[in-house]
Amino acid sequence: MNNTPGKGPLAGIRIADFSHVMAGPYASHLLRLMGAEVIKIEPKGGDGFRNYGADRRYDGMSPAFIAANAGKKSIALDLKDNGDLGIARDIIARSDVVLENFRPGVMARLGLGYEHVCALRSDIIYCSVSGYGQDSALRDWPAIDNIVQATSGMMMLSGEEGDPPVRVGFPIVDTLTGQTAAMAILGALMQRERHGTGSKLDVSMLDASLAFMTSALTPFLVTGKPMSRMGNTGYSGLPTASLFTAGDGRQVSLGVVQPPQFAALARRMGREDWLADPRFATPDARRANFDAMHDELSAEFRNDSAASWEKRLSDAGIPCGMVRRVDEAADLASDTALIDIAIPGLPQENVRIPGAGYRVEGQEPMALDAPPRIDADRENILAWLAGERAA
Repeated sequence: MNNTPGKGPLAGIRIADFSHVMAGPYASHLLRLMGAEVIKIEPKGGDGFRNYGADRRYDGMSPAFIAANAGKKSIALDLKDNGDLGIARDIIARSDVVLENFRPGVMARLGLGYEHVCALRSDIIYCSVSGYGQDSALRDWPAIDNIVQATSGMMMLSGEEGDPPVRVGFPIVDTLTGQTAAMAILGALMQRERHGTGSKLDVSMLDASLAFMTSALTPFLVTGKPMSRMGNTGYSGLPTASLFTAGDGRQVSLGVVQPPQFAALARRMGREDWLADPRFATPDARRANFDAMHDELSAEFRNDSAASWEKRLSDAGIPCGMVRRVDEAADLASDTALIDIAIPGLPQENVRIPGAGYRVEGQEPMALDAPPRIDADRENILAWLAGERAA
């Protein structure tokens, strides 16, 4: 459908995106950032994320929707209507990837299941995203981010032992599942490039979460002992990889886990006596005397501000970061980390969204158009399909 040559490693790849809300759209968003063309096939009422949140000024273009739909094209179809279903089939026949995140079985009942689609294009890459997988015993259970945070065990990893379950403060399961789906699609595209074969991909929010939690799950699988909840202490379990309150009341996170880092920390704080103290001389000793070491560090951190400690320790090669709010963290973003987009009709028309999270030397970041209004590209898509049929 593109009339001009695309940019990026996925230029020329077209995705028929039937997904909605976050996990599926985030997957196609990542692929769009690599240059793929994404045709968003929405229900007549639009993706439910268009009106997400309490601020009605953003209806149709909510911040949550903007986060995963920039630069896509939109057509609204009633897939139970034969005419609209025919349009969907025509789009699929001219696409490289089908992405969907309906409940398992819904696409097949609509006549758009994998076998149906293979009849339209035999080398299609068909990616289904669901809560618990297409063939799981739990396949019919509904699932959204906070539900899978609960069922995966993720909620029981944050906080201290004895605390109530703690939800990660943003929809991490949605985004990590989207990343997993994007990775699966990239692998399938490479396989097709080499062998000419399509793929049927089954991406489960639960399985993706468990894979993402490998540093917590694998120790249990190896030792049979569940990982303890460590609150704001790092994975090492050391008191020198923990959270401290500075003299200005703000907090800093320290990440000293290697012996040379501890020696550098002791020298920087003027506490070389720690190096000779048998309670603190080795990592195991510091774990055994966690509270004593933590108390010593807490007293030192109260002697200066969080920003000062961050700079002093970081400049010395000692891992240390001030705890920031999201708005403060955005100020640290590099020049290419955020993408500028103009969206007419918003209270503030010039907005920014995060990019792909990496840079490629010699390549400019992908420039994106605004997310589409619902059904905004209907006429262009139908004209394109008519032209393809005539050709």
